[in-house]
Amino acid sequence: MEKNHQSPEEATTSQDLLFMRRAMELASLGQGQVSPNPMVGCVIVHERMIIGEGYHRLYGREHAEVNAIASVEDSSLLPASTLYVTLEPCAHHGKTPPCADLIVHHQFKRVVVGAVDSNPLVGGKGIKRLEEAGIQVDRGLLEQEIRYQNRRFFTQMEKGRPYILLKWAQTRDGYIARSNYDSKWISNPLSRQLVHRWRAEERAILVGTNTAQYDDPQLNVRDWTGKNPIRLVIDKQLRLPSSLKLFDDSQPTLIYNLKEDKIAGQTQWVQMDLDFGLKNILEDLQQRNVQSLMVEGGAALLRDFIGQGLWDEARVFTGTNRFGLGIPAPVLPGFPVEQFLLDQDLLQTYTNHE
Repeated sequence: MEKNHQSPEEATTSQDLLFMRRAMELASLGQGQVSPNPMVGCVIVHERMIIGEGYHRLYGREHAEVNAIASVEDSSLLPASTLYVTLEPCAHHGKTPPCADLIVHHQFKRVVVGAVDSNPLVGGKGIKRLEEAGIQVDRGLLEQEIRYQNRRFFTQMEKGRPYILLKWAQTRDGYIARSNYDSKWISNPLSRQLVHRWRAEERAILVGTNTAQYDDPQLNVRDWTGKNPIRLVIDKQLRLPSSLKLFDDSQPTLIYNLKEDKIAGQTQWVQMDLDFGLKNILEDLQQRNVQSLMVEGGAALLRDFIGQGLWDEARVFTGTNRFGLGIPAPVLPGFPVEQFLLDQDLLQTYTNHE
């Protein structure tokens, strides 16, 4: 059988892709734990063998490069090794020391960077620090995939607002709720469990007044393991009863209103200007360093986001039942980029390319 010979350049590219994909796998393990930082993975390779791995595990704790270097048993191999990292190493003092300095200290011969950091505190400075120390730096490997993996981080850095995910369930005949606002249950248990996983992956979750009143949602993570999101509710006239689960003080909660500013436990009432809109809420969330927002309804609120083009991704469940009459579900422009069945529910994903 004829052997498949690769040129040195092809072999190097093939190996680089393999190791960077492994770094991306590691990075994904930090989802829901590192916000507002990006997810980052790192792999250290010596003579085509992985000798160290790490990822950013928790916000405020060690970065991926630190964990990967610490995992190497024989540090004398580092100067002859290549470090693969999904995002440019930081060069500034934040909650942890600069990773670029650590890499320089260990005299790596080569560093492969997936994507350049959009954070103005980093933005090319980490790469410059490495190159000035004589380290070979190759950048841009799997850049688009890595930017997608960290789309929440890059959206916040480049658009100045959180990444916005819209989510709802609709009946087979296109209704999001009955005429009395009742929407239980359109989706099946498997779909609802998936929503709890999503809640653990996003930093905040928003509902409007009617959804809060008629659904009385908890907006927490129950059927999955992970951190509860910050609960957000729009209640302009503060007419929602205090008996609602949203006011149980079990997790951080913000109530956007026109009446008062106050804090009670983990619940904060945020008084807004008389003409406040979605952009004002997003500005407030940006100031609070909230990286991603999941909007769970109701229909009017979802339509506002869609109408103003303030969304990045939408996930829509279509169940098997029919209401005949009710509150129509929002309509998205374009076509789904992905769809599949969960039991008998159809899940469609849309992206906004505006």
